[in-house]
Amino acid sequence: MLKYIIKRILWIIPILIGVTIVVFTILYFSPGDPAYLALGDNATPEAVEAYRIEMGINGTYWERLGRTLLGLFQGDLGISYRSRTPVLNELLVRFSVTFNISAWSIVLGIILGIFFGIVAALKQNTILDSLCTGCALFGISMPMFWQGLMLILIFSVGLGWLPASGYGNSWTQMIMPVVALGVNSSATIMRTTRSSMLEVMRQDYIRTAKAKGQTYWMVILSHALKNAMIPIVTVIGLQLGVLLAGSIVTEVIFSINGVGKYLVDSMNARDYAAVQGCVLLIAFVSAILNLIVDIIYTFIDPRMKTMYESSKSGFFRFKKRGEKKAA
Repeated sequence: MLKYIIKRILWIIPILIGVTIVVFTILYFSPGDPAYLALGDNATPEAVEAYRIEMGINGTYWERLGRTLLGLFQGDLGISYRSRTPVLNELLVRFSVTFNISAWSIVLGIILGIFFGIVAALKQNTILDSLCTGCALFGISMPMFWQGLMLILIFSVGLGWLPASGYGNSWTQMIMPVVALGVNSSATIMRTTRSSMLEVMRQDYIRTAKAKGQTYWMVILSHALKNAMIPIVTVIGLQLGVLLAGSIVTEVIFSINGVGKYLVDSMNARDYAAVQGCVLLIAFVSAILNLIVDIIYTFIDPRMKTMYESSKSGFFRFKKRGEKKAA
């Protein structure tokens, strides 16, 4: 298992290199000159060239790409064109805000999704099942920006219960952003939990557990839910990436100074170093979260650990001397 984890960690390196090349290429050919945007249209050519040299945006495509990749290996994401400070420092300050909101959102999504998914599966083809399924479909269909605006309209403008923007001054400022992100995730998790539970409940070992005289909830929680968790954990892992992307919209709507809002502001200001740093951070966190989900698989189903340990295929497989191909 340790060998598998090391391989997955090493795979993050080519992923980040690929993301860097793609993002850099898109930004390089994007319209707009960061030097003129920072200095103004009336800036002299000498001042523009001096600014480009200072910010490291001078030279050809290959020269700038080489400097960017070299900085990536050194842990340097460049200098922000706006604040003249290292992008990595800006991201570290804002990442805790985005992480807190995303973490509480996925906790809310897991609790609501698994609970109502189990209820819908146990009450299949009843009014309660139809109500849970309908709410899940409604939650999936609602765009995150619409949810955020409706929450502000109802609980801030209409009722005056919650603050409409900000973060950090009070725990009440987290409620609406967390709900806006968590509702969509809970709906997806609920549908997966329902379908997975229905499939497991029809298995022979469930009937055997009931025949042995085990209590109803012991059968549901210890046997049915545990064996239904593989697809649920998979969906939760995918939702973690969705939450990181969804935080961009949520942070802009609620004026939260996190990575998402920093990314949008940097795009508007043509701060390409900051944009590239934000995308790299999201890609890195997503890769780590997927690795954690794969490790969790082994605790849910020990067969997954055996499969990982016995797997010899992949990028890091080298054929031994004298090894013959299988017939």
